[in-house]
Amino acid sequence: MAPTQACMNPGSDRRVDSSMFCLVTLILNLVLLNYSWGLSDPIVSTRELTVHVGDSALMGCVFQSTEDKLVTKVDWTFSSGERAKDEYVLYYYANLSVPVGRFQNRARLAGDILRKVGSLLLQEVQEADQGTYTCEMRLEKESAVFKKAVVLHVLPEEPRELTVHVADSIVMRCVFRSTEDNLVTKVDWTFSSGERAKVEAVLRYHPKLTTPGEYSRSWGRFQNRVNLTGDISRHDGSIVLREVKASDGGSYTCSVHLGDLVFRKTVVLSVIREETLVVPATVRPELLGGNQLLILVGIVCATILLLPVLILIVKRTHGSKSSADSAAMVKNLKNAKKAQPEKHVYSSIATREVTEEEDPSGKSEATYMTMHPVWPTPRSDLNSPVHKKSAGRVPGPQPAL
Repeated sequence: MAPTQACMNPGSDRRVDSSMFCLVTLILNLVLLNYSWGLSDPIVSTRELTVHVGDSALMGCVFQSTEDKLVTKVDWTFSSGERAKDEYVLYYYANLSVPVGRFQNRARLAGDILRKVGSLLLQEVQEADQGTYTCEMRLEKESAVFKKAVVLHVLPEEPRELTVHVADSIVMRCVFRSTEDNLVTKVDWTFSSGERAKVEAVLRYHPKLTTPGEYSRSWGRFQNRVNLTGDISRHDGSIVLREVKASDGGSYTCSVHLGDLVFRKTVVLSVIREETLVVPATVRPELLGGNQLLILVGIVCATILLLPVLILIVKRTHGSKSSADSAAMVKNLKNAKKAQPEKHVYSSIATREVTEEEDPSGKSEATYMTMHPVWPTPRSDLNSPVHKKSAGRVPGPQPAL
């Protein structure tokens, strides 16, 4: 009797160990049945990846299988937490890859679908991108779904503007974060001193350089001053620049190639000279915009036009002030003269009045003193005979009659 029949026949005289074997067989059949119906989708693994804001992240999704079956559908979803609603990031169907939602311009399918590679390249990572990304891959004529999850951690943005002193050294980082161990095929560093300046080669890493055993080489004026300091096996193409010169200031662009995938990062380097003093920032003419330049020209013209008027106003104000000062001085002099008392010269003149009829009492007549003001004699009359005559006679008291 078959094992399944023995398990279904309660009257069977099998031993206890045969019953246990039937139970295990039944459970195994149920598991296989659920797998074929797609009720239990296997999750192969969960990886973690840490990136900085503004960088790119490569989240791998590779189905290892020896069967020659084509991938019919790939879905990438995102969840920011346990209870958060899943968001679609990208889906691939009928040879068409479509990113959706807020990932529309930043996500794309990276890999060879024919080789069952449905990895996701997320560029310009944002803080809100932190969470769990799940890949679901389906093969033709297969009901099972292959799943893989990646937990993405997002760190603050690394400095894109670096400052270094002349003759010092500086490390410029360039790391391409990925969950897969893809080999770096090439690393290029270039330099430009301005927008329209010629692009110069700084360093190049390539496993197939002509010189045996040489994988990186510096170029031009950076020769013997630049070295690769990153770990290429970890997609790190960082460099160190030694003995920095004043002419090294500008933009440095790093390009990390992983087959057809290219990760680029630009770093702006500012070089400080030792003798340069830090002064407050001022508005330079070349930085002025059209409106600012027009306002500046208007202010200068208005100042030139108003300058004669200002000079005339100042002159008039000064003249009025001088006239007021002169009038005040004259008034003060007049007040001073008025304040002095007028000096009068008085003279005593004795008059004798003789009356025809004497006083019956026989008393003598009284002598009266009459005071007459004598004004100062002009200098021209001092030499006149009358003045001399009067000046030589001193009036005295007259005897009473």
